[in-house]
Amino acid sequence: MSTKVHLDRAHGLLLLREMLRIRRFEGKCAELYQAQKIRGFLHLYDGQEAVSVGVMQALGPEDATVGTYREHGQAIARGVPMDLLMAEMFGKVEGCCRGRGGSMHIFDRGRRFLGGNAIVGAGMPLALGVALADRMQGRKAVTACFFGEGAADEGEFHESMNLAALWRLPVLFVCENNLYSMGTPVGIAEAETAIWHKAAGYRMGGEAVDGMDPVAVEVAARRAVERMREEGTPYLLECRTYRFRAHSMFDAQLYRAKEEIEAWRAKDPIMRLRDWLERAGHLHPGDMDRLEAEVEAEVAAAVAFAEAGTLEPVEDLERFVTMDEVPR
Repeated sequence: MSTKVHLDRAHGLLLLREMLRIRRFEGKCAELYQAQKIRGFLHLYDGQEAVSVGVMQALGPEDATVGTYREHGQAIARGVPMDLLMAEMFGKVEGCCRGRGGSMHIFDRGRRFLGGNAIVGAGMPLALGVALADRMQGRKAVTACFFGEGAADEGEFHESMNLAALWRLPVLFVCENNLYSMGTPVGIAEAETAIWHKAAGYRMGGEAVDGMDPVAVEVAARRAVERMREEGTPYLLECRTYRFRAHSMFDAQLYRAKEEIEAWRAKDPIMRLRDWLERAGHLHPGDMDRLEAEVEAEVAAAVAFAEAGTLEPVEDLERFVTMDEVPR
């Protein structure tokens, strides 16, 4: 797979469409949560779309992905169908996990999207296990593991980085540094705020990239993945990004100023790419309206699919608790 990105009209529109799909899906989820059709916890991805969209361009179908609890955008970028994802959010049997995963535990075996994880940092050792299993079974696959900068405080981060380096496992550690973890500014939580510098302690490659620019993320991810395929070694990619919404729907976000949020909104990855495509002559009159209409229709169809879905019968609630049966 080439590390070069040829940002022609087709590729530019693809990136724009994928980010729009995530943004509109998340906006609809916020509405449905307030209408009490989606229950439990809800962590939205608005603002961070460039990270998952850029990284997924560097991965092939044989590669694996391990997400965070803010993983709806990651799942959409990986190709999980929006209708199955929305049905999962509703807790319906037609969802990608039969409604048993919900917002924070999206899983799609066929697309090797191997779970969101509600525990901070817990996806990293799982990613190591996936990468080790792939090696033992002779697969030439890379595992991309997403996590926030708050996970860099956790023991799993250091243990996983250390083992990945020792065992030479091709894990792409993707840090989505949105500056606040849950609500603590990175500057008072980390002695070294440049997360990618931590890679040097484990003798692995690493770099930081503008996480509000899908092209910059894609270029960096392709370069990292190519190196990993050649050397079979891990890599740490820090994507400096920002979530436009609160940490979760329960968060009053009193820890950051409205002026800061607005300053970051001016860096909106969707608007930045749209403006660049217009200047380059790749975005034609009517393109944006067409994309918006297509995405809105897809989201509406996903909601209708979820609304028409069915709940797990009470008598089946004990299914899949053990390995006697494995969900699709």
